[in-house]
Amino acid sequence: MQTGDLRPIVVALMLGATAVPAHAATIQIVMENLVVSPAAASAKVGDTIEWVNKDILAHTATARNGDFDVTIPPKQTATLVLKKAGDVAYYCRFHPNMKATLAIAP
Repeated sequence: MQTGDLRPIVVALMLGATAVPAHAATIQIVMENLVVSPAAASAKVGDTIEWVNKDILAHTATARNGDFDVTIPPKQTATLVLKKAGDVAYYCRFHPNMKATLAIAP
């Protein structure tokens, strides 16, 4: 095989390597004893936030800017895939003292 014959293969391999998507992460946030933990979390667009409600009461994760409003039933989990970047403050509509922030990178 001549060197010129390898060029299409090398180009195809290079293009395939650049087309591999980055792996999205799952960030777990726990709601327990009327506290959100961690109160400040970092994530990227495409990551999944998994809220785990360990309380016997329902909670919400309600973004102050309107980006999301997720209800988390007692003793259950709810998830949300992040769609846009920005700093988002959120709280529980049922227990407004439960506050947290997400720093979402592009």
